[in-house]
Amino acid sequence: MARILGIDPGSIKTGFGVIDVTASGMVYIASGIIRLPAVSLPEKLKIIHDSVSEIIGEHRPDEMAVEEVFFARDPRAALKLGQARGAAIVAGARRDLPVAEYSARTVKQSVVGNGGAGKEQVQHMVVRLLNLPGLPREDAADGLAVALCHGQSLRTVATLGRASVGRTQYARGRLREIAGK
Repeated sequence: MARILGIDPGSIKTGFGVIDVTASGMVYIASGIIRLPAVSLPEKLKIIHDSVSEIIGEHRPDEMAVEEVFFARDPRAALKLGQARGAAIVAGARRDLPVAEYSARTVKQSVVGNGGAGKEQVQHMVVRLLNLPGLPREDAADGLAVALCHGQSLRTVATLGRASVGRTQYARGRLREIAGK
């Protein structure tokens, strides 16, 4: 069905995860962390862009999903996070990938069932959902969680699309009759 690259952006570490979404489930392909050295912000952004571009070239995803910026106590940290996120998004956009965006709360709700879940809960659910032999590192697990969230969204849309065949279709979450059929 689709290969998804999930990105958990950061100005120190950026996590990524690649999964395949099939009719029978979601399958782990790869994950990891882009570790950023103590260099200037423009150099970090270049590293993020180049690294995400390399991951896209290697794994050839069909779509990309990125976690949205959360509101941090320190506005400077939020700005840096937003810039790191932008560098990753540009890498996907340059390859003509559709880019979906999800809040951290939405990702946790989708993967764990609780929008306030902790990082350890996310890690454990990623292991269970993808049948992994061990725990991925936090940032890699977060990248996989973003990909899983998008995969769930794609599967839901596909299911709703199949359900709309015939005399009915879904409109704003409700089933309705199609006029004239």
